[in-house]
Amino acid sequence: MRIEKLKAEHNVKVEWVHFPLHPETPAEGRSLAELFAGRSNVDRKAMHAQMKARMDAEGLPYGERTMTYNSRLAQELGKWADTQPGGEAYHDAMFRAYFVEARDISKPEILLEIAGRVGLSVAGAHAVLEKRTFKTAVDRDWELSRRYGVTGVPTFVAGRQGVVGAQPYEILEKLVHEAAKQSEKG
Repeated sequence: MRIEKLKAEHNVKVEWVHFPLHPETPAEGRSLAELFAGRSNVDRKAMHAQMKARMDAEGLPYGERTMTYNSRLAQELGKWADTQPGGEAYHDAMFRAYFVEARDISKPEILLEIAGRVGLSVAGAHAVLEKRTFKTAVDRDWELSRRYGVTGVPTFVAGRQGVVGAQPYEILEKLVHEAAKQSEKG
């Protein structure tokens, strides 16, 4: 919602750059309890409530997942989707699958089902996953995100500045205005 509004009101171009959030996650996934074990300052219920409130304010669905899954193949398929007509729908569908439906997005069969659901070629998606066609592109994204100093998702970058997390529209709009000012200065 916020991004669509920014695109409409400020002619913002959105480019997805993938980030290695917990790339060490094993194939079977990892429980959030295990992921946050030993972190005394993490209250998972409070974190979920805060994120749920933010999503509700944006009119976005948000579920309660108990697992995290390795997203590497989903990211590779996302890079491919960006090259396909209508591919932007993949990102919303992936958000829903992971954050609302708590699906295991490390599984190729789930990724193929999602690709088909948004109108992408299942055969094309299968070939991408099988051949790892966009592996290098995601490697470049991971390197770029490291250079930018990205520490979490989502991170919004405009110009030379960025903000991390599900931010209110006004913060994103300010980021866009600041980037435009910097661009005008040269």
